[in-house]
Amino acid sequence: MTSPSAPSGGISVALSGAFAIASGIGIGRFIYTPILPPMMEALALSKANAGLIASANFAGYLCGAIIAAARLPGSRRGWLLGAMLASALTTAGMGLVVSMPGFLALRFAGGLASALVMILASALVLEALARAGRGGLAALFFSGGGIGITASAGVVAVLLYAGYGWAALWFAGGALSLVAMFAVMLLIPVPLPAPARGPVSAMAGAGRVGGRMARLAGAYFLFGFGYVITGTFIVAIVRGTPAIQPLEPVIWIIVGIAATPSVALWSWLARRFDTSTGFALAAITEAVGVMASVAWPSMIGIIVAAILLGGTFMGLVALGLIRARELAVGDPRRAIAWVTGAFGIGQIIGPVFAGVLADWLGDLSAASYIAAAALVIAAVLVRR
Repeated sequence: MTSPSAPSGGISVALSGAFAIASGIGIGRFIYTPILPPMMEALALSKANAGLIASANFAGYLCGAIIAAARLPGSRRGWLLGAMLASALTTAGMGLVVSMPGFLALRFAGGLASALVMILASALVLEALARAGRGGLAALFFSGGGIGITASAGVVAVLLYAGYGWAALWFAGGALSLVAMFAVMLLIPVPLPAPARGPVSAMAGAGRVGGRMARLAGAYFLFGFGYVITGTFIVAIVRGTPAIQPLEPVIWIIVGIAATPSVALWSWLARRFDTSTGFALAAITEAVGVMASVAWPSMIGIIVAAILLGGTFMGLVALGLIRARELAVGDPRRAIAWVTGAFGIGQIIGPVFAGVLADWLGDLSAASYIAAAALVIAAVLVRR
């Protein structure tokens, strides 16, 4: 196996992480968005129920973040691969059930697996790249989210065009996740380097950076709440708006394409200024996209919304995790898990809040404006 310190080794580590994020996040979490409209139609799901299913996934994500903060026994590589397998199986399993309890249980378990994939891959890969002096390859690692979204959205669009039902779409997502898992098995080093230990205790470090970490966690919470409403319902918005309905098969693909290079862009801006400034700029840009999804109900408007959403949310995820690692002392898993937990709480609240409000008011406009406001507040909070 090539050493991570070698150029090709650094690329292989980053690629292994990209495939992990593509499977656990791009597919495991976000394939729900393009599948949701045909699923709602076939099963007569209300927006509140659709939001509840999404929130179950994010509740599992929060639990996974808590588990990942603990000292896990055995091989971290083994935990990562096991979490990827669980993500693939729970994704495919969604096509086998038709009841709300089944959907909630599977999405909860899938969310737990996604959090383990995200946190373990971030801690392992970012540490390996930092040790190898290849930190710039973090953008390749985080591009996996956009790659997974694009690939799964393309498969969903093709299968829908071919006349397949919503259940087959979940099976296809699970199969894609398994392919990504086998790619990670081939690429990830055995073993990955252990995380570096700081010269001071974790308790001392926490005291010194606690205020900044708390503000980052608050901003990450608001980001999770703000992006997830549009991230969950944008395809449903397109289906429910006659003027833009023809874009339904491709709108989530546009999100994925925009997400793929986004981390490189926002990482460059973070280096040009600093990580907090980059996060704030991305949050404000995303707020514009969230508002455009409901305030500009036209072909151009929804495409702008999709580009701004896709072009920022993975960048915000990456900058938040990078900033947490900057503030961490020793093993970064605990800091990453803490901000991921805050992010997860925001994601749990967002879809249920939006679904209930939309059923009450008749559309997602009010929820989307509130989400945009949350993103602006996140930008202000992280800059303080």
